[in-house]
Amino acid sequence: MSDDDQELGITESKMHNTGEWYAEVVRKAGLADYGPEGMSGFIVTRPRAYAIWERLQGFLDAKFKDTGVQNAYFPLFIPESYLEREKDIVEGFDPEVAWVDEAGNKELEERLAVRPTSESIITPYISQWVRSHRDLPLRVNQWCSVVRWEATETKPFFRTKEFLWQEGHTAHATSEDAWTETMTRLDQYESVYEDLLALPVLKGQKPDHDKFPGADTTTTVEALMPDGKSVQAGTSHHLGQSFAEAFDITYSDEDEEERVAHTTSWGLSWRALGALIMTHSDEQGLVLPHTVAPTQVVVVPIWQEDTKDDVLEYAEGVADDLDEAGVRVELDDRDERNPGFKFNEHELNGVPLRIEIGPHEVDDEELTLVHRPDGESVAVDREGVAETVRDEFDEIYAKLYATAEETLDDGVREADDRADILGTLGQHGGYVKAPWCGDEACEEPIKEPMAAEIVMVPFEDEDSLVGDGHDETCAMCDADAERTAYFAKTY
Repeated sequence: MSDDDQELGITESKMHNTGEWYAEVVRKAGLADYGPEGMSGFIVTRPRAYAIWERLQGFLDAKFKDTGVQNAYFPLFIPESYLEREKDIVEGFDPEVAWVDEAGNKELEERLAVRPTSESIITPYISQWVRSHRDLPLRVNQWCSVVRWEATETKPFFRTKEFLWQEGHTAHATSEDAWTETMTRLDQYESVYEDLLALPVLKGQKPDHDKFPGADTTTTVEALMPDGKSVQAGTSHHLGQSFAEAFDITYSDEDEEERVAHTTSWGLSWRALGALIMTHSDEQGLVLPHTVAPTQVVVVPIWQEDTKDDVLEYAEGVADDLDEAGVRVELDDRDERNPGFKFNEHELNGVPLRIEIGPHEVDDEELTLVHRPDGESVAVDREGVAETVRDEFDEIYAKLYATAEETLDDGVREADDRADILGTLGQHGGYVKAPWCGDEACEEPIKEPMAAEIVMVPFEDEDSLVGDGHDETCAMCDADAERTAYFAKTY
């Protein structure tokens, strides 16, 4: 085996060494490099990964703007006095905040926090912009990075000290309007995963002891990874009036009475890229749906010296047709690489569809199409190639979604007591549904030995174990169960 072949190959097992396999895919598929020595937990995002992020960003940004959101940008640094105006924010994020207390050779009069989240810098400006009920609802979003000085083990895209995300912030006249906003954003996050990334998710809310600091309710979408761990894939927070009271967001209603607004915030990070990579990729490398793939189709001509001109001309025509139809296509006509090397390289890089063209395809006016996820090969007519390719894209997307859906469906199990929960998590991973009294203390007997937690409780009208006409007791104690809890290990 040559050094080039070794560099292209994935040597770790996805099933048996998931963490090492994931890191190898990220590196060899050209998605990220680790940050400079001495800066553990930071990564350099390479162009292929950033191109995927841009497509996700464009998809979600369009949805935001269609529902009344405007983009803005706020300072990276937050004065300590701003952060302290909302005590729950300070308490919730204090262990993860990076501080700046010196600029140049001059000590600052007030410490500045490198934003761990932006409620404390955005909300004071919303309070200036809102005066009347006519100013409501007010919706702003920013695409930016934040810094959280994680003490836990970091992993590219899943958990890094600096990460890219969007955070939206809104103000409303009523709690009902704020709740509608909260659910609108949660539905849009669900659409990112299901309609863009081919990843089914579960929707629900966080238990009260794990909600966003200062929020009334935190809602979440959760994605199950093939190794049985859950990813908090996006959160949308109904903040109630706590931030509005802390930062004086008030407005005059129709009767000239002063009212306190109701606010929301919501965010989705590049953790979505980690979920995408881990879910679909395999031991040949990265696997991507066409919706986000930087290169959607690669055309690989295969020739001998006497057929080279005809094959290349035919392949160039196919690539030109696809390019004119708006397909992101690459013609790989490198002379110094053999077809096998090219196949392996493009599989490693996650190109969803490969078109192979040799002298037989030229003679028969056909194309050989190969699906990246499973290697399925099909011969099709050359005519109408753009329409054919779009049909193949849909089929590939459906394959990816079906496999991820099977992982989710098979990964949800029920349990009635602590031993069942621990045994199921230990043997299978995934989600364990259990009746729960609502007391945080009943999470500890699972959290301590298993490093698992309650990642979600279904919305009350969707609860399948509690409240449907029969009594349930908490799986951890003898108290009446109030909700269903989903226990899982997490990234």
